[in-house]
Amino acid sequence: MAPVPAPLEGVTVLDLSTVGPGTRCTRILADYGARVVKVGVPPKKAGLQTQPAFWSYSAARGQQQVRIDLKHAEGKAAFLELVRGADVVLESYRPGVMKRLGLDFEALRAIHPRIILCSTSGYGQDGPAAQWAGHDINYLAVGGYLHTSGRRADGQPPLPGATVADSAAGGMHAAIAIFAALLRREKTGEGEWLDVAVADGVLQLTSLYVDQFLATGAKPSPGHDILTGRYACYETYACADGRWLAVGAIEPAFYANLCKALGCEQWLESQHDDSVQDRIRADFAAAFRSRDRDDWVAELAPANTCVAPVYSIEELAEDPQFEARGMFVEAEHPTQGRFRQLAPPLAGMPRRAGPVPVPDPTRTDTEALLAAAGVDEDHIQRLREAGAIA
Repeated sequence: MAPVPAPLEGVTVLDLSTVGPGTRCTRILADYGARVVKVGVPPKKAGLQTQPAFWSYSAARGQQQVRIDLKHAEGKAAFLELVRGADVVLESYRPGVMKRLGLDFEALRAIHPRIILCSTSGYGQDGPAAQWAGHDINYLAVGGYLHTSGRRADGQPPLPGATVADSAAGGMHAAIAIFAALLRREKTGEGEWLDVAVADGVLQLTSLYVDQFLATGAKPSPGHDILTGRYACYETYACADGRWLAVGAIEPAFYANLCKALGCEQWLESQHDDSVQDRIRADFAAAFRSRDRDDWVAELAPANTCVAPVYSIEELAEDPQFEARGMFVEAEHPTQGRFRQLAPPLAGMPRRAGPVPVPDPTRTDTEALLAAAGVDEDHIQRLREAGAIA
């Protein structure tokens, strides 16, 4: 039987981003089989771009790279030759930069009507905040994520432990939008411009609370309902060895199992009684402090209690469930040698056997890709001599 093709096999993406939501997006697209070409600047301008560590973003596995000076007239022309054979162009500049470069959607569509331009930005291409600079924490702040998260002792909103906005509200948001645009193009034959705002994506992440307020006038905040800390059945607890457990016993049957396992049967009928939640928490906390974390996990996790360990990164890298799921692979770098990395983790992403080759970030595929796009060898030589490519 012939191997099943990757979902995005045959799709070419030109990626103008270097880090953040755009690069998160193209990591997803590459792992689904798209040919992703990272478009960087020539070495003489390399200091103008953030250069991620060799291991970040899965070490650019399965991706190619060109180095083109988009501010150079001939460099821009060379880039447009690549656009002719592409399906998607992704960029993460401030709103308006692509137009100043002469590479906005109208310019791209003029040479390739089926092109999809995905613009990722913090606040979107229009509106009073469009030109604001920002990072993950800023988008989580304006989207309500920080406000509804648990507070520190002094009431200060927390610092998230992962770049949720970049990864989900930005990267996954952009990838989903591109998937949809590719499907729509099959029906219309036309490309489109996708305006992906990370802050908009955070609203989707907090939509349960946004919709609650809009529909009822309720004002969600830490502790306002079961998911934000109102009840003892949805909480984190310290164990004897100083490590932590996460408890998510929302359903009454799971809550009852937990109470019985902890010797707290007195609270079986009090799951949602606001007047005794502090007492339930105290009894749960005392029970959990009596044993080490992994002892509790071994007993409670298989017993329909919705209990899981709070893993450190080094612990999850050795977790037998993730190992069984093939979540980690070995990569091989031309200069850094072999190292472990996260495998393509999302459903439907193809996996390959053996060490995964990852490219040397200093290398370039510029000449090969331009030649494949129809640019002749003499022209490529002139572009190199002019500093328009590298």
